[in-house]
Amino acid sequence: MRSGEELEGLEGEASSASMISGASSPYQPTTEPVTRPRGLGALRCDRGYLRSALGTAKLLEVVLALIAFICIETIMECSPCEGLYFFEFVSCSALVVTGVLLLMFSLNLHTRIPQINWNLTDLVNTGLSTFFFFVASVVLAALNHKTGAEIAAVIFGFLAMAVYAVNTYLAVRKWRMSSRQQSSRQPSDYIRARTESRDVDHHRPEIQRLDA
Repeated sequence: MRSGEELEGLEGEASSASMISGASSPYQPTTEPVTRPRGLGALRCDRGYLRSALGTAKLLEVVLALIAFICIETIMECSPCEGLYFFEFVSCSALVVTGVLLLMFSLNLHTRIPQINWNLTDLVNTGLSTFFFFVASVVLAALNHKTGAEIAAVIFGFLAMAVYAVNTYLAVRKWRMSSRQQSSRQPSDYIRARTESRDVDHHRPEIQRLDA
């Protein structure tokens, strides 16, 4: 029989051998974390969206609202000025809001904020912009002094209204489609959850015995 010191020596040699073999093994687990690009480096332009009907409409809206705003800003004299100020507010607001939505959709930034219903947000923006561009263009056309800048602003205002109306129709279709997809997913998720709970109860007979 071997003494305690010999056994301890053998155990030390075995542990040191296992450490050496583990260190020399080529199948070592990697501990380096997988880094993902963050910040501005992770932004990618979605060309598919820009080429789609919604993306094209957004680009046209931004351009037309910008031109209408520039035309109204070149007017130096007005009497009365309420129609001019209202058209200026509508064109500037539509330009800013639509420009922000265009950036959010084209860079896929809206996917990072899933708490907001972006389809409904786009629908509300296009619907309100259609209505306010119509009212502002009609008011400016009724109160203008037939100058070149005012006529140009009215023309581009009605053009922007038409593009916003088309975008509203497309946004309604997309919103309805997304609503139908969500409603069709909810029953399937409920059925799957009920099936999984029944499977768990089936594999636990002690719960069934207690219930009995």
